[in-house]
Amino acid sequence: MLRRFGSLRWQLFGSYFLLLVVTLGVGAAVLLAALNSRPEPSLVGYQRLVQLARSFMSDTTRKGLDRLTFEDLQSQAETYDSRIIVVRWSNRTVTYDSAGVFESGANINLAIDSDYRVSPGAVRGGNGGGPQNPLLDGIFGSLRDPDNTEWLFIGIRSGSIRDLALLLAEQRSTRTLQESLAEFSGSLVAPILQAALFGLGIAFILAAVISGQLIKQLSALGGAARAVARGDYSHQVPRQGPAEVQAVADAFNTMVYEVQSTQQAQRDFLANVSHDLKTPLTSIQGYAQAIIDDAISDPVVAAEIIYSEADRLTRMVLQLTDLARLQSGRVALTLDPVDMTALAQALVQRIEVVARKKDVALTVKSPGALTVRADGDRMAQVITNLLSNAVKFTPQGGHIEIDLHALDQGVEISVRDSGIGIPQGELTRVFERFYQVDKARGPQRGLGLGLAISREIVTAHGGRIGVNSVGEGHGTTFTLWLPNEFKAT
Repeated sequence: MLRRFGSLRWQLFGSYFLLLVVTLGVGAAVLLAALNSRPEPSLVGYQRLVQLARSFMSDTTRKGLDRLTFEDLQSQAETYDSRIIVVRWSNRTVTYDSAGVFESGANINLAIDSDYRVSPGAVRGGNGGGPQNPLLDGIFGSLRDPDNTEWLFIGIRSGSIRDLALLLAEQRSTRTLQESLAEFSGSLVAPILQAALFGLGIAFILAAVISGQLIKQLSALGGAARAVARGDYSHQVPRQGPAEVQAVADAFNTMVYEVQSTQQAQRDFLANVSHDLKTPLTSIQGYAQAIIDDAISDPVVAAEIIYSEADRLTRMVLQLTDLARLQSGRVALTLDPVDMTALAQALVQRIEVVARKKDVALTVKSPGALTVRADGDRMAQVITNLLSNAVKFTPQGGHIEIDLHALDQGVEISVRDSGIGIPQGELTRVFERFYQVDKARGPQRGLGLGLAISREIVTAHGGRIGVNSVGEGHGTTFTLWLPNEFKAT
């Protein structure tokens, strides 16, 4: 049980739920602090004044608002425990103040609250209350005494004396908003608790769904990893869930593809190297046994064949050693300014003898000297390999074009032939060790290491090499690019 609650699913669920509870708790604490610090809103006082005005109008309707004397107003103020002020509305001067704070004729500053309105008939009197005693068009506001005491008022004016306004006022409450709401605590507790429980329930469900979806994706990833460990490279993780989880799924699927490709390359390498070692070894063994058995009429011919196959094995070992050193970064490049145009022209002259025997034309296109910092011997090895392959797989009467030009602060070299071409499905594998598109093709089969070595040399120079072919019978183009300035690390 403890192990189950220690799982990632329960940790995520618990963290979501705890986060929600803490958020609600902090929110409630902030709300209580705000309620305790904020004063009771004016609206509460206005509502009490409306009730007071309704009672006041009901009592004064029989006599008429405009017939009340100052004595009547004083009596009403004492009866309703309120303050009554009569104001001349046009110039805001006091005519009467039941509290005696403002003398007759004194100016009074009234702050009108335009955010609160009631209908004119909201406080009309009883049986005698008619349109002659309406509320002053819903006017509410506040005023301050000289000692800065604040009062809230509701304005009423007579129907016959339009310029006089009677203000019913109450001193503004000093209660906080929390104390004001406490009056309704009994009615508010139940709905608040219901809302809190409902919110917690929704949060519980959402936390369970979110954590479940994430765990589902991670479980799928774990299952795929176990499948790959068993050798099932066809297993893929679906792209679902959040963007981060999808990125992990993409990375995993890419890793599986790369591992599968590497495994296939290793199997092909073992198969190819076994074949390439077996053939010369079988030949050496057979001719050696024939010499021992005195079954060869001309031992010199047999010795020459043995020597040729041994030389082939030696070259294979040397190239494998060279390739391993290049891939491990143990080869030190001697970087000097190299004119790639001059180098290409010199290499073309060397191989032109072989090309002329096959009636294959060689041409070099270049705008002039194109210099890069490179290891001249290694780059000669790369270009020689590309030219040799082009001549080998170009039929009689074909042509080979070497094109050099500046590109992206470097030099691009293209070797384009009109040879037998490469199938589209084989293009991605031509740079693998011992890989040959078709071992039965071509007049003379090589070791299958030249292009792998060429790629490592170009990469060591900070460049890139690629191949393109429309298909069989349409020729092949090898393209390599070298930067103008490359600093070996």
